[in-house]
Amino acid sequence: MTFQPFELEQWQSEWEHTVEYNLADSSVRCAAVREVLGPDAVDRLLDQVLFYPQVNGTDALRARIAGLYPGATADQVLVTAGASEANQILCQALLSPGDEIVVMEPGYRQVWGIARNLGCTVRSFPLLPDQGWRPDLDALEAAVGPRTRMIAIVNPNNPTGSILTAEEAARITAIARKAGAWLHVDEVYRGTERLSDTETPSFWGGYERTVVVGSLSKAYGLAGLRVGWLVGPKDLVEAAWRRHEYVVIATAGPSMLLAELALEPATRGRLVARQRELSRRGWEGLERWIAASDGLVSAVPPAATALGFVRVHLDLSSVAVADAIRRRSSVLVAPGVYLGAEHHLRITHGYEHAPAALDRISTVLRDLKAGRS
Repeated sequence: MTFQPFELEQWQSEWEHTVEYNLADSSVRCAAVREVLGPDAVDRLLDQVLFYPQVNGTDALRARIAGLYPGATADQVLVTAGASEANQILCQALLSPGDEIVVMEPGYRQVWGIARNLGCTVRSFPLLPDQGWRPDLDALEAAVGPRTRMIAIVNPNNPTGSILTAEEAARITAIARKAGAWLHVDEVYRGTERLSDTETPSFWGGYERTVVVGSLSKAYGLAGLRVGWLVGPKDLVEAAWRRHEYVVIATAGPSMLLAELALEPATRGRLVARQRELSRRGWEGLERWIAASDGLVSAVPPAATALGFVRVHLDLSSVAVADAIRRRSSVLVAPGVYLGAEHHLRITHGYEHAPAALDRISTVLRDLKAGRS
């Protein structure tokens, strides 16, 4: 079986430290440790004993995470090394060769690639750009069959920033329930809403075979902690825990302490507000840049995230355009084909350096349009 590389992450890991400006990331400018620690917490961190921590996550952290999901309990939570580990071990626990899964596209293609590498058949249903990236749920229903083991979605969506309506979420849940399939929902962008301060409702609690994944990377701006989690039925959490022991043993103890502090209600509110301010201000700048592009680029305004999923109106592949931008302007953006949508670029705008980087991108795009090498 041919191994499916994680093309998006390979692109980023190869080039992100070679450019002056990185707009291929998917968060905002991350917070510093001092923005998480209160005066009393400094001593707690310095007194942290660097022995093996509690493998499934500390009791205090799992209780904090459970509190984010109505009706969840700490024993339904597993703390992982980022949402990426949660997705990996969930797929290992639930999928076998020959299973079928259905994924949302465009989307973060980790589950798509893991399933292919496990020998599964991967089908997809689209978000429709001409309808504001709304999901084609008739296509989802048509793609689900008797062998469908899992439906995997990202909500709010990476890369489009769209948010499912309550009616869309209910229909997706009903389709999963009818098929008896697991519903895997990556919710790492909950809390990044651009148009409202109301957090996107979780899928948790709507169906007994629902498992949700979260992390501190996006809404909190704490990607470097590498703390994520999954919330699911207790037997699935146990099965994932056994695989967690193979992969990392445990998430780092200092990271879990900082995560517990970050999820203290007042600190959590402050971190989310900080991220929303950076995201909203960043989108305003990206929107101005698009308007000044003379039709070279366009985008559907995102309802959440610090991402612009930009349509490039050139007869070139997204990899070719992104590579030209990297080589000529020392700016990194993410090719849309690696997220399931050609002729797009994913551009992060939650950084102070975004305007300068966008100016450089404009020069490259105009040169490409004029045929200048």
